Amino acid sequence: MSEFPECHGIIPARYDSSRFPGKPLVEIGGKPMFWHVWSRASACPQMTSVTLATDDARIFDAAQALGVPVVMTRRDHSSGTDRVLEAARALSIDSDAVVVNIQGDEPCLEPGMLTELLRPFEDRRVMVTTLATSIGPDEAASPDRVKVVRAKDGRALYFSRSLVPFDRDGKLHGFLLHIGLYGFRMEALERFGSLDPSPLEQREKLEQLRLLEDGIDIYVTETRHACHGVDRPEDLVKVKTILENH
Repeated sequence: MSEFPECHGIIPARYDSSRFPGKPLVEIGGKPMFWHVWSRASACPQMTSVTLATDDARIFDAAQALGVPVVMTRRDHSSGTDRVLEAARALSIDSDAVVVNIQGDEPCLEPGMLTELLRPFEDRRVMVTTLATSIGPDEAASPDRVKVVRAKDGRALYFSRSLVPFDRDGKLHGFLLHIGLYGFRMEALERFGSLDPSPLEQREKLEQLRLLEDGIDIYVTETRHACHGVDRPEDLVKVKTILENH
């Protein structure tokens, strides 16, 4: 059955980042970082709406001043997905619609990545999607790089900070790097919010494992687009160069 749903993007924008406090408000080319993320996500033709979800009055006020749709959320959420769920409920998003969790530190986001993320939802059976891209063994060796293995039909089999799959023959194979963009049907997002953190999630510190352990399939689309997230202040130099040359 093929029927493309309404798609709503939500950008969690928390002020208190341990590595980069106030990150959403950092100016790039005269505009705060959240504005760049919102602007680029809004350029995706499949998006019905894109909304900022924050826990801080400074971000809320800055968004309103720039005409960016924004909702205020609680400060005590343990993950960005929980913040997205609260915002989706506040926006009364329909249970059949798709909610996209868009990272708020990706000011160079390619709208085409969102199109790739959303394409599997043409199939009504698909409940959750995410993206991945090919990397070599040297980059894959870092536990900061989350790897994913998938079945022939694109379903994720496992996500890990370890090297998966393990190269038993010792050859230098490639790996799939997980890109932390997620699409959820609203009913799947509600299901996620109702579940306790799972054992594998707690061991790997990867919240997507909560879904797999509960039997909810995640479909993984491979993309050639690159991510340029801002984790630390020094990452801004590269991001500013990319945006200036875009």
